[in-house]
Order: sequence, then C-alpha cells, then structure tokens
Amino acid sequence: MAVSAGADGAVKIGFLTDSGASGAFELSHRQVLTVFSGLLLGVFLSAVDATIVTTALPTIAGELGGLDQLTWVLTAYLLTSTAFTPLGGKLSDLYGRRVVFEGAIALFLLTSVIAGLAQSMPQLVVARALQGVGGGALQSIAFIIVGDILSPRERGRYMGYFTATFAVASLAGPLLGGFFVDNLSWRWIFFVNLPLGIVALFLVHRVLQLPFPRRDHAVDYVGAVLLVISVTAVLLVAELGGKDLAWSSPGLLALAALGVGLAVVFLLWERRVAEPIIPLRIFSNRVVANIMVVSVLAGASMMGANAFLPLFLQVVTNASATNSGLLLAPMMAGLTTMSIVGGRLVSKTGRYKPLMIGGSLVMTAAMSMLLLLDASTQRWQVVPIMVIMGAGAGSMWPVMSVALQNALEVRDLGAGTASYTFMRMLGQTLGVALYGAMLTAGLRASLRGSLSTGNIAGAADLDVESLLGSPNQIRALEPALRNAVVEAVAAGVHRVFLAAVPLAVLMVIGVLVTKEIPLRTRSGMAERQQEMGGEGTGPAARAAGASTASQPTTG
Repeated sequence: MAVSAGADGAVKIGFLTDSGASGAFELSHRQVLTVFSGLLLGVFLSAVDATIVTTALPTIAGELGGLDQLTWVLTAYLLTSTAFTPLGGKLSDLYGRRVVFEGAIALFLLTSVIAGLAQSMPQLVVARALQGVGGGALQSIAFIIVGDILSPRERGRYMGYFTATFAVASLAGPLLGGFFVDNLSWRWIFFVNLPLGIVALFLVHRVLQLPFPRRDHAVDYVGAVLLVISVTAVLLVAELGGKDLAWSSPGLLALAALGVGLAVVFLLWERRVAEPIIPLRIFSNRVVANIMVVSVLAGASMMGANAFLPLFLQVVTNASATNSGLLLAPMMAGLTTMSIVGGRLVSKTGRYKPLMIGGSLVMTAAMSMLLLLDASTQRWQVVPIMVIMGAGAGSMWPVMSVALQNALEVRDLGAGTASYTFMRMLGQTLGVALYGAMLTAGLRASLRGSLSTGNIAGAADLDVESLLGSPNQIRALEPALRNAVVEAVAAGVHRVFLAAVPLAVLMVIGVLVTKEIPLRTRSGMAERQQEMGGEGTGPAARAAGASTASQPTTG
C-alpha cells in the first residue's frame, strides 16, 4: 500500500483488490469540492427543516386542525434527529459512508413528500418524526465523510463551512417558511427539499467512491432501540416538564425513570455487544471524553442566547416578529466569519487549542454581558453582544470537530463523530427545553405576583404559552398589563442567561484541561487503507496482509 499526492493535489491511495492486483483510489481537488458541495446541501436540508415550519405553524393548524398537536410538528423532528444520530454513524462504519448517506437522503426526501401531502395533523407529525431520522443521519455522516477524505491538518479550512451552513440555515428557515406560506402553500416547505436533495444525491453518488473494507458484522438492534427510547424519554421530560405536565406529576416522573433506567441498561449492554452503537472505549481517551462534555456544555449554554434573544428583542424592544429569524443575523455573521477564519488558521498553524480557549472565553464573556439586559434595553445595545457571542462560537465549533476526529482511532471515526454530533444536539435540545420551562414558570409566577398585589387586573387570565409564541398578542394588551408582561419576560430571559453562565464557565474549564494532540497529516481513508494493506512494505508482508485483512469495496 502506498499513499502519494499528485501534482494537481489529488490524493492517491494504493491498495490490494480482491484479485490481489495493485489498485489506486484518487480524489482530485475538484472532486473533493464536488463531494463537499453535496455534503453541504445535505446538511443544509437537515438544518433548515428544524426551523422552516415555525412561521407556517398557524397556517398549518388552520388547514389541518389539531391545534393541540401543533408544537409536535417541530418537536417530533428535533426528537428523532437527535435520537437517531449515533445509529447513522454506526451504520456508516458497517456498510459504508456513501450507501448510508444516500439512504438518509432518500428517506429524508420520501418523508418530505409524505409531509407535504399530509391530510391531518397526526399524519404530518409522524412524517416529521421519520424525516428527523434521515436528517439526523445526514448531519453526522457528512462530518464523517470529511474525516475520510481529508486529513485533520486540512480539515479545518473545510469544517468552517459546515458551521456557516448551520448559521445560514437557522436564518433562512423562518424566512423561507414565511415566503412559501405567503406566495405558494405551506406544503412547499417540504416539497422544496426535492430538487436540493436530488442534486446532493447526484453529486455524492457520482464522485464518492470510497474504498471500504467489507466484513462480517451484526447490527446492534437491541442497543439502537434502547438508545432511541431512552433519549426520546429524556427529551420528552425536558419538553413537557413545567408546561404540559407538572414536574412532580406521576406521568412525568415515570417518563424520567424510564429514560434514566434505559440509559443505564444501554450502557451495560454496549459493554458486552460485539458491534456497539456507541463504542464505550472511545471515552477512555481523555481528549475525546473532554470534547464530548464541552460540546454538551457549549450547546446548552449558547442555545440560551439563540432561542430566547429573539423573544427578548420582540417583546422588550418591539422588534418586528415577521422576520424574527433576522434578529439573529449579527450573531450568525460573527459565527460565520470566525468559523471560516478559525478553520483556516488551524490548517495553517496546525494548532487548535488556542482557538478553543479563546472562543470559549469570548462566549462566556458575551453570555455574562447578556446579564446586563433589562426592560429598558435598546435594540442597538444587544447587537455588539450578539456579534461577540457568534465570534466566540465560530472559533470553537469547527475546531472541536477537528480535535475530536484527530484523537479518534480510524476504526471509530464514524461512531465517534456521530456520538459527538449526538452530544452536541442533545445539549442544544435539552438546553432549549429546560430554559423554556424555566421561562414559562417564571412568567407565570410574575403574573400571579402582579395579580396578588391587586395592581394588574386580568393577569391571571393570560395564557403564558400563547403569549410567548406570539409577541403580537402582548402588544395588543392594555398598557398596564402589557408593561407587566414585558417586565416579566425581561426578568425571565435574565434568569435563562443567569443559568447559562455557569455552564459556559464549566465549558471553559473543560477546554483548558483538554490536551492538544499534533494534527495528523493523513486522511481517515489513507489510514484505513494502510490497515487493510498490512504494516509491512515488502511483497510477503502485503500478501499476508491481503490474506487476513477485509477486502475493500466501494461505499
């Protein structure tokens, strides 16, 4: 086996074919860009569908009914995309990257059509849940494929574009949803996925012919079921607690016990199964374990700003709710800029920890600055904080992906990367749900306090969830009641930021204790081919390696 770089920048990897003859796999720079474009399209589809329905929910409810199930159109997608992320990565380890990535796109497109044709709210919720399965797999496998075709040293300059794609998707989702509702139909929110998905499928299928070691394996179906049910139960507790169900209610406590209990069973099962969904050995690597923890803390802390700054700006500063997604534009501008710049710095210098430290400190400083916001805050005062927050996050996210993949063994690249994506999404989802419950409970308490003093008439009759979902209702209230609600929302968002700051501090500590490992200069594909070809260099060694190694195919 030999690895070499051509004059045009192509990566050539020699390996033994089934017949024992020498072969070579090559990806030119142009092909890398083609594959990368397909991956970005897939990630964009997955990310944008998490938010595109938000502005269309009232219209959907008006046509399909089922107002009490409306929030599940959004929640079902978030739950399944988070829960199924590790399974997608493991399947790519077993069956090959391309076939699983293409399968995820196919499932995503099929369920998009089903969602667009839904005739009732239950049909739409089920379609969205299935769509989330494909969406979660798209996110994890895209990062894995980048690890296959690029070395950690090269990877930084590309990973920044993934972060930028998430930023664009978070802004574009609500805007696209509003556009389709106003000019076509809410069903086009889902139908628009078809042309984009087909292009992504074509680009990846045409170029991504990775050599892959086909071997005997068994899918851990028991582990997959345990993981999905456990994660779903935990996320449902965070989603329903304090809103639909009281925290002390028997139903919620039973759901929490189910989630925690099955999580313990899952961990015990994964220790004994031959092909675990999440190989627990990866957590024995302190670099990997630290980055996993940091990703959860970073996701949970930052989502306090992502999810509730627009609400603060709409309610307190009277910002327009029509284009609420644009309120995050300053943050996304900082995030996009620094994710691209930071990634290039990593590729140029070979160092990633300075950026992780700097980014975590900047994020924590910005989160602390958010504590200064109150009911008298002007919109222009928030913008610099949002830019700083985005710059800190942009310095961290792409770099953490590179650091994690650099620390993983090549055999765990798929499962390890998917586990990292899962932990990040879990932190974000739990953060939003718990912060939302905290905000709702605080607002209810404030309004009850206003009522008990006798100063504000009608406070007890307000529907808190409805108010938080539609700031226009707050503007329509009587002045005294409106001012009380604005004060309560400002205080509630302050408590959210106050809860997020300690998480950000722990994130900084986690980054500081993470050891920096020199970046490897070979791709995952090159390292896998070396393992398949054996460690020796002579004909005898290669022949021995060919007789014992798994035979390569493409996938």
